[in-house]
Amino acid sequence: MKILIVSDTHRRDDNLKTLLERLGPLDMLIHLGDAEGSEDKIASWVNPGCHLEMVLGNNDFFSNLDREREIAIGKYKALITHGHYYGVSLGPERIASEARSRGMDIVMFGHTHLPYLHQENGLTVLNPGSLSFPRQDGRKPTYMIMEIDRQGEAHYTLNTFKK
Repeated sequence: MKILIVSDTHRRDDNLKTLLERLGPLDMLIHLGDAEGSEDKIASWVNPGCHLEMVLGNNDFFSNLDREREIAIGKYKALITHGHYYGVSLGPERIASEARSRGMDIVMFGHTHLPYLHQENGLTVLNPGSLSFPRQDGRKPTYMIMEIDRQGEAHYTLNTFKK
């Protein structure tokens, strides 16, 4: 199973569209908020059979998306949210605590535009960064790929988008 995880595209969709064309068929696309009205376009770009999950970001003013969702990815329970309601700009501790209290295996968030991947005590906490407005050193657009292998185990790779 191949899952693309992105966030904070802010209606600058060229990188996402290119990425979807390059990666070929996906099983799932997770967008962690701040699509800013591009939700329908993004849904039209995914391949048939690709499950799309999107959540509301702090800049998605006119969207009907959910603020957060609890989803199943293979054997894993995941909480997906933009993160601004959990103070992620100050650090991931609060969102990690919330995920643990709900019995999640994974929590995914955006908002900071900074990539992050940490695994500890059975919880994976991740942020794919931003495909449009990166803030980390070097300012390279980033995204994550989550793959579920034949044994059902998850593997994560942080990737830099190259034009």
